[in-house]
Amino acid sequence: MQPQILLLKEGTDSSQGKPQLISNINACQTIVDAVRTTLGPRGMDKLIVVRNGKATISNDGATIMKLLDVVHPAAKTLVDIAKSQDAEVGDGTTSVVLLAGEFLKQIKPYVDEGVHPRIIIKSVRSCLQLCLDKIKEIAVKIDKANPTEYRSLLEKCAATALSSKLVSQQRVFFSKMVVDAVLMLDDLLPLNMIGIKKVQGGGLEDSLLVAGVAFKKTFSYAGFEMQPKVYKNCKIALLNIELELKAERDNAEVRVDNVKEYQKIVDAEWNILYNKLKKIHESGANVVLSKLPIGDVATQFFADRDMFCAGRVPEEDLKRTLKACGGAVITTVHDMNESVLGKCDLFEERQIGGERFNFFRGCPNAKTCTIILRGGAEQFLEETERSLHDAIMIVRRTMKNDSVVAGGGAIEMELSKMLRDHSRTIAGKEQLLISAIAKALEIIPRQLCDNAGFDATNILNKLRQKHAQGHCWYGVDITKEDVSDNFESCIWEPSIIKINALSAATEAACLILSVDETIKNEKSGGDGQMPQMGRGMGRPM
Repeated sequence: MQPQILLLKEGTDSSQGKPQLISNINACQTIVDAVRTTLGPRGMDKLIVVRNGKATISNDGATIMKLLDVVHPAAKTLVDIAKSQDAEVGDGTTSVVLLAGEFLKQIKPYVDEGVHPRIIIKSVRSCLQLCLDKIKEIAVKIDKANPTEYRSLLEKCAATALSSKLVSQQRVFFSKMVVDAVLMLDDLLPLNMIGIKKVQGGGLEDSLLVAGVAFKKTFSYAGFEMQPKVYKNCKIALLNIELELKAERDNAEVRVDNVKEYQKIVDAEWNILYNKLKKIHESGANVVLSKLPIGDVATQFFADRDMFCAGRVPEEDLKRTLKACGGAVITTVHDMNESVLGKCDLFEERQIGGERFNFFRGCPNAKTCTIILRGGAEQFLEETERSLHDAIMIVRRTMKNDSVVAGGGAIEMELSKMLRDHSRTIAGKEQLLISAIAKALEIIPRQLCDNAGFDATNILNKLRQKHAQGHCWYGVDITKEDVSDNFESCIWEPSIIKINALSAATEAACLILSVDETIKNEKSGGDGQMPQMGRGMGRPM
């Protein structure tokens, strides 16, 4: 049989086989080292400066990974799993990257010795299945029958998520706020119904939760000061209509022979606007919100009739007002009646820090809420928002998937012990590979110790002893520099975090192991497109 010759374009860089695999694993190690120190309550933060000079301070794995400009095609897999963990669960983004990197690190010697990647992949997948079964077996179901206990459990899960964040000192304050916010939503728990607004100034404890909608005062025209700032039992008109005089030359070309005709056009324009305004006034609305601008004529008109108006309201705020107060967003003023108006018990405009905010409270369908964050530097507020996002996601997940496990490395140690015990029951290469994965799982408690400055070897030995004695919830205790039963210490996490993190990390490790050739084609189409990652074990003859 004639051998096939693969012809590649000039300038193509092709590397294959074992060196390629080792090189990909090393690239992933570099990415892991970038986020390694951010894990846990004593984790450090990263200050990332992007090209335009904007600085971000964060210890959220997904945020750091997004901001890192990763070029290596295999290492990009780790960026993707961090993003997927963030989208799916919201927390555990650093853990998932660490786990994937450690799986590869522990498997690397076997790749070096010539164990076929397919055998390794099979062992890794069987480990994953064993781990998932074990988590489902030992996870503790939540009892929703007792509302007080259920609420306290949700608060503990939120506090665990916040304990590794910049706002960990205020975690009790914020975990209550987050649980209140999520419990206000409807059964689908839509994330976009929790608005987070940031106002610089004041302390973190000045942050407040509004049961309803609050948004920043929009751009306002002359006459705005004369409008009332507080209404009780108000009716709200939600519009998608522009209420201002537009010079007609912007919209159409009109040819006129004399001044009278021009005056008729101007008068017609004024009449159209006044008819719209009269109809809005006659509908009985006190508060008029529009997605489009409300000009000075309209603002003055409403002020004369004791009505409040705000134009250029952001779409998300308008949607949240609609959800809370009812009514409908209308695009025409004809046929405006009670049924299309929203209602709320109290509308007021208040000063918060250096900003003025519009508040809608006592809404009939209050299935939405707003968190107003206070604090100093802009970067600090942004990191607080990211931290709260993680906590909100955790509470949502705990409500949807009603089982929890202990955090602080407890579940990883238990899985590690289970895999070690299992590996002793089988023979061959698989035994070594499963014990390598078991060792890799210890990275979470080990890194928690390293980041806190503890003696990791000593604490891990204590943990191994406790787990061997059957104490499955023992993990690292950061406060006492020792080990403790983290379930009793209320360090709880939804089991879905661990399931998702292990699944994503395993998939990433298997994907990288299954690549044995990268073909870089810099000159493809003359546009220097991204290097492509060749997949599959077979090499061209």
